[in-house]
Amino acid sequence: MKKALPNTKVTVKLRKSNYKEEWYLNIESYPVYKRGSKRASRVVESINRTISTPIWDKSSIARILPDGTFNYKPKRDLNGIIQCRSTIDQEACIYADNVRKLRQHEYDSAILYTDKENEIAAQNERSEQDFIKYFNGIISKRHPNSSDSIIVNWRRVGELLKIYSKGQPIPFKEISVKLLEDIKMFFLRAPMGGNKKGTISQNTASTYFSILKAGLKQAFIDEYLTVDISAKIKGITNIEKPRVALTMDEVQKLVDTPCKEDVLKRAFLFSILTGLRHSDIQTLKWKQIQQTSKGTWQAVVIQQKTKRPDYKPLIQQALQLCGTRPNDEETLVFEGLTDAFWISRPLKVWIEASGIKKHITFHCGRHSYASLLLENGVDIYTIKSLMGHTNVKTTQIYTHLVNEQKEKAANTLHIENLDL
Repeated sequence: MKKALPNTKVTVKLRKSNYKEEWYLNIESYPVYKRGSKRASRVVESINRTISTPIWDKSSIARILPDGTFNYKPKRDLNGIIQCRSTIDQEACIYADNVRKLRQHEYDSAILYTDKENEIAAQNERSEQDFIKYFNGIISKRHPNSSDSIIVNWRRVGELLKIYSKGQPIPFKEISVKLLEDIKMFFLRAPMGGNKKGTISQNTASTYFSILKAGLKQAFIDEYLTVDISAKIKGITNIEKPRVALTMDEVQKLVDTPCKEDVLKRAFLFSILTGLRHSDIQTLKWKQIQQTSKGTWQAVVIQQKTKRPDYKPLIQQALQLCGTRPNDEETLVFEGLTDAFWISRPLKVWIEASGIKKHITFHCGRHSYASLLLENGVDIYTIKSLMGHTNVKTTQIYTHLVNEQKEKAANTLHIENLDL
């Protein structure tokens, strides 16, 4: 739909002199909208010309005077020029109409360019805004339903930006590839948060810089940046760490080892049997545990990472870990399961008590699921589907875990006194 133009009309008007039988020629413009104001105003401009012989249009009354007589409007030709009996006065009216045309053209041109000028002015105003303040302000906008760990990472990036800028704002107009390269180098040697000493790892720096790029991308979408500068800067290379997974013997050790946090033990074993992430298990409700038409069970999960529905088959042991089904289907299956940050300590205590020497996090339950399936001969494409991976290359990362176990198994073979 086309935008209606604020039609400013410019007219030549007459104003009677208080002292002589003559009239001043004025240029009147209405409505006129000044920048920053929504209120219409009337602009009257004198052109320093007077006439004394206007011809009045007796068929068009301008105003009724107190004594009952009438004021008439001046007679105009087809072009709107006021008509006069005197040649000199007529020339003055033609001059006034030329000024009117000039002003009309100015207003018409202003209407056409006002939107562009306003857009430029608005962009200049946005370019003065502080990117750090903007970045901290969009966290809740971008992640209204995200896990605490994601929000914590975004907030930490905001804190690091303040440390980098020494508490000073970073206006959008100062953001450049050179500045972002400098911030990248800072992230690679940035301090750890909390009471921890030392610098963050390269992988953590990679995560933080990716978050910064996401913030810049959003700023481009919100028109704070005129160029998608996030696409012009390379991220920090992520060092691929070998996946850590549990063998079935180690899983059995955990089953046999008591854990002070019963919900943690059940949830972690549930992850090993389903491959679900901590965030998905923490928000899992009983209404998502459903029986299929074949009589089997499945968990219908909208994965927080991919935002896609995923149907996870549940074996009987996984269903057993869920406990007794309550009447309220909105109840959380693993009620009381705390955030990943708070789980690390009790999980470590439990792992150490079992005698397992590996560095195990909650996410290792998901790694173990894929590794154990591979070990039991399940093909890579089936595992890809069960894990919810979009690319089989992601699933293939787990094959090295099985290969390591094969090598260890092969090395157990030994023939005594083999001397051929």
